[in-house]
Amino acid sequence: MKSEKPSYSLVLFATFFAVVVVILGAWTRLEDAGLGCPDWPGCYGFITVPETAKEIAQAEAAYPDAPFEAEKAWPEVIHRYFAGTLGLLIVIINVIAWKNRNIPGQPFKLPLFLLFMVIAQGLFGMWTVTLKLWPQVVTTHLLGGFTTLSLLWLLSLRLNNRPWQQHNIPIRQWTSLKPLAITALVLLVFQIFLGGWTSSNYAALACPDLPTCQGRWWPPMDFGNGFNITQEIGPNYLGGQMDGEARVAIHMVHRIGAILVTLVLGFLVFKLFKNAGGSEMKRLASVLLGLLILQVSLGISNIVFALPLWVAVAHNAGGALLLLTLVTLNYRLNKASTF
Repeated sequence: MKSEKPSYSLVLFATFFAVVVVILGAWTRLEDAGLGCPDWPGCYGFITVPETAKEIAQAEAAYPDAPFEAEKAWPEVIHRYFAGTLGLLIVIINVIAWKNRNIPGQPFKLPLFLLFMVIAQGLFGMWTVTLKLWPQVVTTHLLGGFTTLSLLWLLSLRLNNRPWQQHNIPIRQWTSLKPLAITALVLLVFQIFLGGWTSSNYAALACPDLPTCQGRWWPPMDFGNGFNITQEIGPNYLGGQMDGEARVAIHMVHRIGAILVTLVLGFLVFKLFKNAGGSEMKRLASVLLGLLILQVSLGISNIVFALPLWVAVAHNAGGALLLLTLVTLNYRLNKASTF
């Protein structure tokens, strides 16, 4: 009997859709539109953005502490509806996986974990609003989005189920690359966390110059407050609550992290090219190098040009693509070492 796995094309579509959701999330955050709708799941009590004069008057009367701004409400509503659609796609994937759970080779645990992640993402999306952009929640929500995207991509790789055959590369070379590839993946995830923490605490412009920060190589920094995960719940965190030295500490750690990740990924690319014996490894190495150069360029541009919206959004997208490339590499290395 032919295996009726969840459609590869459906999962691949959901993966690309998740990329759009991640980009929309970055756009919403960087537009300072995270509280564009002061309630959840509606927007000022409506299903979509209030448009008529009567609806706007009702909205402002219901939420007098949150004056209506259409240019802030629309990004938030668009992001919510796209995220909701992604959740529906993941539910469909799970229904198919459950239906065919007894078929050999049918992925089931991974779709189920994806369902758990999308439910958690919905909760964190709600808490982002109800806790007024509390940095811990905003950063966790961002990491959840990247995790959901990575899991969808991993599921698509599993459904593709194409063995990575590099017959002219000794098995020991595959094995030797795995620790470095895993290290690179872990460091990138931590750097994404630092990027989310930088953004949620509005520290991206704490250092407006390069290579120094505020004209110094090591400016005054407050690491204790900068990385205080017990911040009080309650204030409105739109615009941030930290002082300058705390934000500088966050920015500098993110900057140092970027240097470390660049060095490790650069070394990984070198090793990949050195050991490349087949076209797929060369392609992965080339893609990784290209994305790394692009990501570093975007990061520098964010500082030099004072955080242009499209550059900052592209920087988020670049991080997502780097993550997917490393997930692909680790998956291929793991599969290849079994042959």
